[in-house]
This record gives sequence, C-alpha cells and structure tokens, in this order.
Amino acid sequence: MVRQFNDTFIRACKGEQTDYVPVWYMRQAGRSQPEYRKIKEKYSLFEITHQPELCAYVTKLPVDQYNVDAAILYKDIMSPLPSIGVDVDIKAGIGPVISNPIRSLQDVEKLGEIHPEDDVPYVLETIRLLTEEMLEVPLIGFAGAPFTLASYMIEGGPSRNYNKTKSFMYAEPKAWFALMEKLADTTITYVKAQINAGAKAIQIFDSWVGALNVADYRTYIKPTMERIFSELRVMNVPLIMFGVGASHLANEWHDLPLDVVGLDWRLSIQEARARGIQKAVQGNLDPAILLCPWEEIEARAKAILDQGMKNPGYVFNLGHGVFPEVLPETLQRLTAFIHEYSAQQLKK
Repeated sequence: MVRQFNDTFIRACKGEQTDYVPVWYMRQAGRSQPEYRKIKEKYSLFEITHQPELCAYVTKLPVDQYNVDAAILYKDIMSPLPSIGVDVDIKAGIGPVISNPIRSLQDVEKLGEIHPEDDVPYVLETIRLLTEEMLEVPLIGFAGAPFTLASYMIEGGPSRNYNKTKSFMYAEPKAWFALMEKLADTTITYVKAQINAGAKAIQIFDSWVGALNVADYRTYIKPTMERIFSELRVMNVPLIMFGVGASHLANEWHDLPLDVVGLDWRLSIQEARARGIQKAVQGNLDPAILLCPWEEIEARAKAILDQGMKNPGYVFNLGHGVFPEVLPETLQRLTAFIHEYSAQQLKK
C-alpha cells in the first residue's frame, strides 16, 4: 500500500488552514541521535555529505524516529563555499575555519562562480534520492545568507562580536557590496539547483545577522536579501527566513518577498502578530527547555501552540537547533503532543 504524501507543512507555510500544526526541528538530523554519532566516529560532516546514500539516511532518520512533517537536508551552510574558492574546513569543537579570509576588494574579485551540477553533484544527488524514493514529507533545502557567510569569510571562523566583519562593512563599502553581490549570486544559483533537484521548500539561515541594528540591516543587507528572495520567488516553493537573536529584524524580514518568518524564543508569536507580522510564522520553543522534565516541556509547548493557532499559517519549531544532550525520545514525545493537542484544538 502506497502511503499518501504529507503536505501539511507546505500548506501551513502558504498560510492555509491545516488539520493540525506541522512540526520539524532545526538540526533534527544528527547531533543527538545515537545512530548518527556512530556514523560520526568514522566520517566527518563533509565526508557524510559527499556520500549521497549515507547523507540521505541521516536526513531521513529524524522523519522515521520523530514523525516530523518535514525533513531538512543534512549539510552545512559552508557547503557551497569551496566551489567559489573559499578554503574552509569544519573543525571539531570550533566550527568552520577559513584559511584565506577576505581582507580587500581584490580578495572578493578573486572569488569564482558556483556550477552546482559540477561542483556539488553529491548534494543534488542526495536530494534526488530523498525526494524520488525515500520521503513522504517535504524536503527543506537551505543556504546560509550573505551576511552570515561573509562573517565567517572575513573573521576566518566563528566570532562572538563580528568586529572585523562590521568594520569591513563600514570602512570598505565598495568591497562589502561586491561581496554581497557575489554571495547573492552563489546563493541564488545554489538554491535553484536544490529546488530543481526536488527540494519542496527553502530556509535561508542568517544565523548571525542579529549583530546588526535595523538601520545597518536596511543599508547593508536588505537590498541583497530582497534580490535573493525575488529571484527565488519564481521557483514557486515556500521560502523561510531565520536568524538567531534577530527579533528586532522580524518586521524587516516580513517586508521581503518570502512566505514564512522564523522566530527564535526571544520574540513570542503573540508579540510578533501585534507588531504587524501577518505572514506565516515558524517557531519557537527555546531548545534548552528540552532538558526539562516533561511537564515543563508540555506546558511551554502548549502555550506556544495556543499563540500560533490563533491564525492559519503556523509551523512549530525550536527557537534554534537541537543540541547533542537532547534525548531522541523527548523529540518523539513532543512531536506526538504537538500533533495531538493541535488537532484537538483546531477541531473546536
């Protein structure tokens, strides 16, 4: 018997009424799963992503274990950067480390173009495997946004304050905007290839853009994001925006030609709606809550669901990613609760 494709997540992203609230979790693939940890004993992140069958298995694992309503492709936001000439390595306990950081306009001009079918065929093959043979829920593709990618490229790795990035942005505007254009080109080409391969939705992660104030975002970032989302709009899949510690930018995102505004735990859904955010929203349980006793998890999830269900167009998620200490059974139980509780409430 062929099981029916579950498009609840897609319909919620489009602002349609659904029978229950769909849920997926950022970083649901990997990290806390014992099966994944065993794989990681043998392979690095880049090595996993270069093996389509293994990568597809890791991507699908949380769908099977947790019964979530969408899968998100297992890979890193750094994945497309080697294609344009960025020497990046993911180092355990540190994160992305770049040996040729951007320091000048000349450095930006040296960057090349991405040709996805030639440069990242393994990513596209993983998507094809998942969407043609394995998944009965939508697959979310993703990319890092230009500011977040630029922060790694300029800092040379993770940063707490982004001082080098911001000073480069302010002091070298010609080089900055050239870098934004280069990364916009890369993002658009890379994401379109993911959609053509079968991705049913796209999330853009601007993880660190919360380091900017609203005025600087409007000047240095928003025109680039407007271009990216405008060019992706023609692909006719839901587009989601997310960043961490960026609640002050939520209305800026709402202005962009996208479908879903992702919220971290710092901005409640109720407050976002009061601010005039009318598009679909996604979020936003603090992942730290997942280490609490079940009663606390349920109470917090229930309060968020009650806010989200006041309007059509709501997807339950965490306010950031799952971390390694979270028990898989907790996510399994939380998913079941979200489905059951929301179905009951939406029938009323």
